[in-house]
Amino acid sequence: MEKQPLSGNLQADMEYFHKRLSVDRNFDIVYRVIQIADRKACIYCVDGFVKDEVLEKILSFLFSKKPEDMPDSAHEFSKGLVPYTEVGLVSDPDTVVTQLLSGISCLFVDGYRECITIDCRTYPVRSVEEPEKDRVLRGSRDGFVETLVFNTALIRRRIRDPHLINEIMQVGGKSKTDVAICYIDDRVDHELLDHIKTRISNIEVDALTMNQESLAECLYEYRWINPFPKFKFSERPDTAAACLLEGNIVILVDNSPAAMILPSSIFDIIEEADDYYFPPLTGTYLRLTRFGTSALALLLTPVFLLLMQNPQWIPEWLEFIRFREVVTVPLIIQLLILEFAIDGLKLASLNTPSMLTTPLSVIAALVIGDFSVSSGWFNAETMLYMAFVVLSNYTQSSLELGYALKFLRIIMLVLTALFNAWGFAAGLIISLWALLGNKTIAGKSYLYPLFPFDGRKVWERFFRARIPHSSASDHGEK
Repeated sequence: MEKQPLSGNLQADMEYFHKRLSVDRNFDIVYRVIQIADRKACIYCVDGFVKDEVLEKILSFLFSKKPEDMPDSAHEFSKGLVPYTEVGLVSDPDTVVTQLLSGISCLFVDGYRECITIDCRTYPVRSVEEPEKDRVLRGSRDGFVETLVFNTALIRRRIRDPHLINEIMQVGGKSKTDVAICYIDDRVDHELLDHIKTRISNIEVDALTMNQESLAECLYEYRWINPFPKFKFSERPDTAAACLLEGNIVILVDNSPAAMILPSSIFDIIEEADDYYFPPLTGTYLRLTRFGTSALALLLTPVFLLLMQNPQWIPEWLEFIRFREVVTVPLIIQLLILEFAIDGLKLASLNTPSMLTTPLSVIAALVIGDFSVSSGWFNAETMLYMAFVVLSNYTQSSLELGYALKFLRIIMLVLTALFNAWGFAAGLIISLWALLGNKTIAGKSYLYPLFPFDGRKVWERFFRARIPHSSASDHGEK
């Protein structure tokens, strides 16, 4: 449909927007023609997005106006006659359509060439509660939700600084999805910030179908062959606030309950809120435990396979790890079957009704666990080590990092089975290459401060120090 500017003639403007919005076919786009003093007016809104009681009060106030109260311009009308805080003027028809479909009520008054927008919208939203994945033993129990303005408010509540900036952009030719870029102006890397804003403004897609993942893939077209994540995702506003205080950029996407934090190294991704909600000694212990279990998740089963293929390398004090039963299925086949079976069980649990989760878990433990060993398909030792690997993946909250370790572990298992010690060494080299060859979105080393080495920063990454009193170096409650 050909675009035309607002004419100031109410009838002509209504005919244009009726066709543009297909009002006769969209039951949820409602309009009402009203009389304000001696002028006719029309208000459009989306049913379900508007606060009815607020709009009723505004209309009631406008109905009481007399002809002598009516100003000559839309600007004076919006400033002097509309008793509401969030009022604006729009003259571009495309912007009017976008704002209307976003939930903003649009008022057209005969004789005015601008549309008066009244932002009294409300979105369906769930209550603010602790995220299922990012739980803490101590600390705040709130989490992000699917409504963008609520999420920025949760951050603003923690950082009451005028330097905190929440810029909004829109992405998607069809969806017009709101994307908020949050940063602290006097701490952020402005070169990186300008690069991010330029990349977002140049994204040409119909919609961010998968929210942050769609944005991430458009924002950084990295090589898919490297499995390690470029971004840290968190549903905790305290984590996002702490990252902002450290100079990072936080990106929020409407309809998504997670914040995308960048730039992020592997140490940023592994780090969790519990490290800071406990005293330094306890926080250090939790952090080192997480690092250690993540390393074991990568190396345990490949090392076990290597030792089983070379039993002469097993020292006497580790003799107990040898198989006590006959191995009927090759060990590499057992490990690979379990690797894929675990993901199958994860997918099954997502679609299991909550009331059946407990009984089906018991059945799975008894039937799959016990009978798979007694039937000869798996050995008890294999089940034990894979169970540890599965549990160790849950010591850190990043699903992307968990799958990166899984893919590298499978590569090491296959290479070890094919080429023995040389294959294991090759798997280690590939894993190190994936880490060393990776870069953050800012182009810095993924392993900083280990590479390049910075002794003071390494100490801070591995050992939780006392939080400094200086606000400039405060790490917050990350």
